Amino acid sequence: MNPLLLTDGYKLDHRRQYPQGTTLVYSNWTPRKSRMPGIDEVVFFGLQYFIKKYILEDFEHYFFSQPKEAVLAAYKRRMDHYLGPNEIGTDHIAALHDLGYIPMVIKALPEGVSVPMRVPMFTMYNTLPEFFWLTNYFETLLSNVIWLPCTSATIAKSYRKLLDEYAAATSSAPEFVDWQGHDFSMRGMGGIEAALVSGMGHLLSFTGTDTVPAIECLEQYYRADATKELVGGSVPATEHSVMSMGTIEDEQGTFKRLITEVYPDGIVSVVSDTWDLWKVLTQYLPALKEEILARNGKLVIRPDSGDPVLILCGDPEGENEYERKGVVQLLWEVFGGKVNDKGYKELDPHIGAIYGDSITLERARAICEGLKQNGFASTNVVLGIGSFTYQYNTRDTFGFAMKATYGEVNGAGRPIFKDPVTDDGTKKSAKGLMKVVLEHNTYQLRDQVSWEEEQTGALKEVFRDGKLLVDQSLAEIRERIKA
Repeated sequence: MNPLLLTDGYKLDHRRQYPQGTTLVYSNWTPRKSRMPGIDEVVFFGLQYFIKKYILEDFEHYFFSQPKEAVLAAYKRRMDHYLGPNEIGTDHIAALHDLGYIPMVIKALPEGVSVPMRVPMFTMYNTLPEFFWLTNYFETLLSNVIWLPCTSATIAKSYRKLLDEYAAATSSAPEFVDWQGHDFSMRGMGGIEAALVSGMGHLLSFTGTDTVPAIECLEQYYRADATKELVGGSVPATEHSVMSMGTIEDEQGTFKRLITEVYPDGIVSVVSDTWDLWKVLTQYLPALKEEILARNGKLVIRPDSGDPVLILCGDPEGENEYERKGVVQLLWEVFGGKVNDKGYKELDPHIGAIYGDSITLERARAICEGLKQNGFASTNVVLGIGSFTYQYNTRDTFGFAMKATYGEVNGAGRPIFKDPVTDDGTKKSAKGLMKVVLEHNTYQLRDQVSWEEEQTGALKEVFRDGKLLVDQSLAEIRERIKA
């Protein structure tokens, strides 16, 4: 599709609505308000993907390299049958096609940094006066693509902070946190691109993922190389169809076949509540204890229904002793383990648990705290983080918006802004040209600056006139996330 059609319909004729003599539009992308308790900074991520995928790849393949006559005819057809008789015309589209590149400057903070609310992550403006209309024409596409990777990267970092906190307090293997948050979200995301950009955001803070194409995407757009670095990984795992096919009468036999014949070595995860989780934990696993402990690897038990906090940590009001003890305690009673130097129990390395249904930050904290109160290290379990975490959000989760704050008309600059009298202040914009500075380890905005000041500060040119100027790697971004 012609990328100029990847927009809201009301954008199509803004070119004629700006004042006569307009030659420049200067805009910014900013998170304005957090609707997630405890999160007041947002991770910046996804712009490089946008530039490479859309400005460099899609515009080249589906616009600039296409015959001009065909592009203009298709554009006119769409406008005529969308708006009816109109005067939008195609001369501005023809001029852009003749130019052969996107005449724009994009200045941005480094990807992976955390940015406070109301501080711009990037700015952009046109470099040729006749293409002033192009800056905010990009708003829809930019917003559509970038809010999700920023949001998912921010949420993943919050999971990482939480899991690091409990691992530091209770575990002898804090490095295991790299794998403790595992992306299970792909099937529940709003389309393939949503899964890709969200999955990349997850992998900034963790290495565990079942979203295979996110790894491919990081190699293509963020200079990752899975042959030289750990981009993302997983382990063999069953699903309910596998267990069901083995029949309820021979579930123990299915477990035995999996761990002795199919996967005699290494880690394997087996979903364990197709029928009766408690029977698996108290009958089948004790019967297979010798085989499990003899393996060169780990069997990971996966409950998949119920309240994850109560299933893992125990339900004091449970109907039987198994429910009251929970998965981790029952595994300890069968397989034992060690008490680490922090005084917390760690399961024998041949056995573990993962839970991946409806995990949230609140439930993750409750699980870690429940394990701690029961005397167990937090790293006894892995959490599968799914679409309930990564898709149950909107652009308004962090109030993302792209707004113009400066323009030039007939050679004169004019700071512009919005400040709706009926709003609570969320939608009040900055004003004029912008400069972002790093002071006291946090980014701060200076607006209404001169062009000379605008050229300084933390916002650096990453794109100009069809050329990518900065090509960041996954490794670099991960270091910023850790910092």
